[in-house]
Amino acid sequence: MIRSPLLKALPLALLLALAACKPAQEPAPASSAPPAQAPAPVAPAAVDENPAERTTAEVPTLKMKAIDGSEYDLAAHRGKWVVVNFWATWCAPCRKEMPELSALHAMRSNIEVVGLAYEDIETPAMQAFLAKHPVTYPIVVVDPFDPPADFAIPRGLPLTHLIDPKGKVAHTFLGPVTAAEIEQQIAAPR
Repeated sequence: MIRSPLLKALPLALLLALAACKPAQEPAPASSAPPAQAPAPVAPAAVDENPAERTTAEVPTLKMKAIDGSEYDLAAHRGKWVVVNFWATWCAPCRKEMPELSALHAMRSNIEVVGLAYEDIETPAMQAFLAKHPVTYPIVVVDPFDPPADFAIPRGLPLTHLIDPKGKVAHTFLGPVTAAEIEQQIAAPR
C-alpha cells in the first residue's frame, strides 16, 4: 500500500487547526488598577406629568392687523358680543361654518365676528382664498408658532370663543358651531 505524503500530513494539520481554536489558558497579567466599569446610568430628568398649559385669559386682549390692512382691537368691541373664531383654509369644518358666521355678523348688530386664521399663510394667498370664500367679518392671520398670548393654543379647529359685552369669555366651542348655538349661549342665563 502506497501512502502519499499529503495523507500522512493531514492528521497533523487537523491537530494544529483544533489547537488553534482552543482559548488561551494563560492568566491575564495582574494590574494594580481596578477593572474599568461602565458609567452608572443617569436617571432621566423628571417629566412633569401635568405641564402648565396656557389658558385663555378671563378678559382676553387681541390687537392685530387684519388681512385688509386695518387694525383689529378686541377691546374696541366692548358692549357687543364677539365671536373669536380660530380656523384654517385647509380645515373643511371651518370652511363650512364660514357662511353662517358671516351671516350672523351681517344680520345681528349686537354680535361681531373675527376670524383668526391659525396657519402659516402669506397675505396674497389668504386674499385669494377669501376672494373665493368671501366673509363679512375681519380676518386676521395668526402665526401658529406665536399665537395671541391671551388665548389658549387651539388643540383642534375650528375653535370659537364667545366674548360677552364686558370682554369676558362666556363660552368656548371646540368643533364647528352654528349661529343658533351662538345665539343660544348669548340667551343663556349667566
